[in-house]
Amino acid sequence: MSHIVRRARAFYQSNPLATAALAYLLGIALAEALTTYTEPRAGMAMHCLLLLMMLFHSSRVESREARTLLVSLAFAPLIRILSLSLPLTHFAAVYWYLLTSLPLFVGLFVAGRALGFSWRDLGLNLRRLPLQMGIALSGLVLGVAEYLILHPSPLATSPDWRDLWLPALILLFSTGLLEEMTFRGLMQRVAQEGLGRWGLVYVAVLFAVLHIGYRSFIDVLFVLAVGLFFGWAVQRTRSLLGVTLAHGLTNILLFLV
Repeated sequence: MSHIVRRARAFYQSNPLATAALAYLLGIALAEALTTYTEPRAGMAMHCLLLLMMLFHSSRVESREARTLLVSLAFAPLIRILSLSLPLTHFAAVYWYLLTSLPLFVGLFVAGRALGFSWRDLGLNLRRLPLQMGIALSGLVLGVAEYLILHPSPLATSPDWRDLWLPALILLFSTGLLEEMTFRGLMQRVAQEGLGRWGLVYVAVLFAVLHIGYRSFIDVLFVLAVGLFFGWAVQRTRSLLGVTLAHGLTNILLFLV
């Protein structure tokens, strides 16, 4: 373990981009902690500051790897800014996911085009279908496991399928597809270009940090493990299909079933 820590420390000390990425990760973690445990407005302000810093930083660097990584990382504070600032109190909670996801999908489209990535580059393809279906079914286990950790209140008004199909579809697209396109499609791809083999781990940690709001350290560790598994799956298959379905199924079981 100490050998791994020494190698990681040496890597960050010799790589300015990795040092900046680590600083932004720590900043996002602090902003999430402020939002969750102290003052949400302070956390919101810090997320706004981090977003501006990332965008300004991306305009000042020369290497493509640094620029694409910083632009992709900007989606992390942007996700939280939208979730905290949009006036959604008059809508049912499940529609919050839908309304928050729409500007993020637009942002992904614009960022992908600006950075020169096609949808296929970001993992929207049907490669290795049998393996993808196996990955997708892991969502059954993951959904039950996370429910046992969090025990959230259901988002549907009743267990009748007529009250479940639309919330399930929203969770599939507005959490499963959106978050996998953001973290494994865009962010992991550019992180591995800029940070090498640590890129997958970095994105998984960032993904877990954004779950601090559930106020469960066990859930953060669980999400970290899921992020590593999803990252490995996308690295292995070069497709988001399996992890998108697994992610969506996890949230459907967690919040609906």
